[in-house]
Amino acid sequence: MANSRDLVMMARALKLAARGRYTCMPNPAVGCVIVQGDNVVGKGWHQRAGAPHAEVNALHEAGELARGATVYVTLEPCSHYGRTPPCADALIEAGVARVVYGMTDPNPQVAGNGLAKLRQAGIAVDGPVLDVEAQQLNRGFMKRQQQGLPWVTVKLAMSLDGRTAMGSGESQWITGAAARQDVQRLRAESCAIVTGIGTVLHDNPSLTVRADELGLEHVKDIVERQPLRVVVDSQLKTPADAKVLSAKGNTLVVTACDGLLPFSPSMAGAEVVCLAGEGGQVDLVALLKTLAEKECNQVLIEAGSELAGSFLQAGLVDEFVFYMAPKLLGSSARPLLTLPLDTMDQQVALDITDIRQVGDDIRITATLVE
Repeated sequence: MANSRDLVMMARALKLAARGRYTCMPNPAVGCVIVQGDNVVGKGWHQRAGAPHAEVNALHEAGELARGATVYVTLEPCSHYGRTPPCADALIEAGVARVVYGMTDPNPQVAGNGLAKLRQAGIAVDGPVLDVEAQQLNRGFMKRQQQGLPWVTVKLAMSLDGRTAMGSGESQWITGAAARQDVQRLRAESCAIVTGIGTVLHDNPSLTVRADELGLEHVKDIVERQPLRVVVDSQLKTPADAKVLSAKGNTLVVTACDGLLPFSPSMAGAEVVCLAGEGGQVDLVALLKTLAEKECNQVLIEAGSELAGSFLQAGLVDEFVFYMAPKLLGSSARPLLTLPLDTMDQQVALDITDIRQVGDDIRITATLVE
């Protein structure tokens, strides 16, 4: 049975887990604290795929003090062989007395197996503890495991009058430096960044995570793992000199043209796939399923009003992050979203989950009201 001390220690484990959220993909972010008596004798978090898991790192720090100890881990210890051996086995071998977990493994095929293995070995198991917080930290991993789709965040920068670009398509820069730094952190947390051909042609973005703009510790480790860049390009118009094709990392160009060559010289270095939907457009559901198959947990949409609106109309958006600048762009500028609504009963209601000032701009985080 969990107690107040369990809550405190699990909160510490969650704080450790968050340290890996920029580097551990496609694995979940996991933290672990080992307590012997009144003392914390081991701490660890999962840093990157293929590296030791949180429990193993904490056990290494604790050494022999792990025997008879209580272990707090934010995710049910794994019970199967993957890139690393099962953590449940490591805990049993170390002789721990009790394991308190934050959330069960969201993979339906393995959920509960790690806990069962611990109990069979005579280890006391309690939980879940702070499971809402643990699930929030790994919402993308959870959704991919349970639904076969990644968590989708749409990022939009707008003026105070709700405009995202001038009529010509020019949009650099609406928001200030602090907001752009914040976007870099959104990118760093993402497995893939999706944009449209319109944004590529007008702004020619690199869509990379840049060390000098992150303002975080261990930036070298973070930028080493660049998110997959995805260009939704129905007619395969991405120019050969587009920055998304030459920047560090991998690029996926998604077309709707079955008749085009499977490889275009202008796409050298990029993977090109055809995911044709209705009306000569890219099938966005198929795109997200493809990204999930590539082990993408979280996808960030950085696109213009049309593509962002298409994701919303298709019911594929989990969260919006709006950056609102104290500027007016005027009535001829482009709207926030291409969203053809005619009556008030068609309105899209949002639930604001966070609002804060970032430099001179305001960041609003919102989800759809179910």
